[in-house]
Amino acid sequence: MQAVLDELAALHGKPIEKLSPEEARKQPSPADAVQRLMQKRDLKGPEPVGDVDNVKVKLAEGHKIDVRIYTPKGEGPFPVILYIHGGGWVIADLDTYDSTPRALCNAVHAVVVSADYRHAPEHQFPAAHEDVFAIYQWVLKNEEKRSYDAKRLAVVGESAGGNMAAALSLMAKAQGIPLPVHQVLVYPVTDPGNMNSSSYQENAEATPLNKAMMEWFVKHTVGKAEDGRDPRLGLLLAGDALKAMPPTTIILAQIDPLRSEGEEFAKLLMEKGVKVRHKTYEAVTHEFFGMGAVVDKARDAVEYAASALRAAFGGPQPIGTSTGVQ
Repeated sequence: MQAVLDELAALHGKPIEKLSPEEARKQPSPADAVQRLMQKRDLKGPEPVGDVDNVKVKLAEGHKIDVRIYTPKGEGPFPVILYIHGGGWVIADLDTYDSTPRALCNAVHAVVVSADYRHAPEHQFPAAHEDVFAIYQWVLKNEEKRSYDAKRLAVVGESAGGNMAAALSLMAKAQGIPLPVHQVLVYPVTDPGNMNSSSYQENAEATPLNKAMMEWFVKHTVGKAEDGRDPRLGLLLAGDALKAMPPTTIILAQIDPLRSEGEEFAKLLMEKGVKVRHKTYEAVTHEFFGMGAVVDKARDAVEYAASALRAAFGGPQPIGTSTGVQ
């Protein structure tokens, strides 16, 4: 983990909270740091899968969304995962978050549909949430064109994507649309209106995510004050709507401002009767999940998620399964 952070520092990125969104999108990312470290260690990448297909999906509103479909080797129909990347709703894209879909594709032996979405501040909340919900419905309807079984559909999201993965389940429930069979939330944003938690205090100056950056993300994403109280964004405000949510795996990082709200969300889901598996990985930072090429705990975390997904798709139950929070 420290080697990745050293490489990130060597790229001399500017603090994004002092930049415009356009400038911030051009800054080096943790994924760039991982690539540099892989080159130094002569590690091959990216992780190969059976096939990768880039498509543009036209939504009902008329705009198009980039989608990247990863298919494992072998014969389908496979289970399918909708993956939603992070970036605080403002930065990052399918290329920035290419490693996680590849790892999940192989670890779960599932098709992974990685969805982009409109970014803030050009398109503020709830534009991104509406986009990923539309892509979720597109996945449900397009199994005949792809080698997957839409009845075995899960969602996985990282950071802002973790927020949208959970919000997607809420939106599906509200509209009577089939819910995912499982949701994996990796250091999700669940309480953007509260930046005074213990993990925010501990990691106010952390890398690669800190308090000032989160304030910058929220400032650009939330157009109206009442949006911050919308339960799709502030998931901790969702109350009884969380009942009957899909079984959930939550993965957190110790060195992360978002850790406390992820822990609180796990507890809230459990209180509402949702089956939850929860694990915090020590001595790693926000964004570690996609660093399996160089960070051992990232590989462990991917397998922790994959074991739950395989079970949800009809495989063996993961070790340590319970109805409570682990």
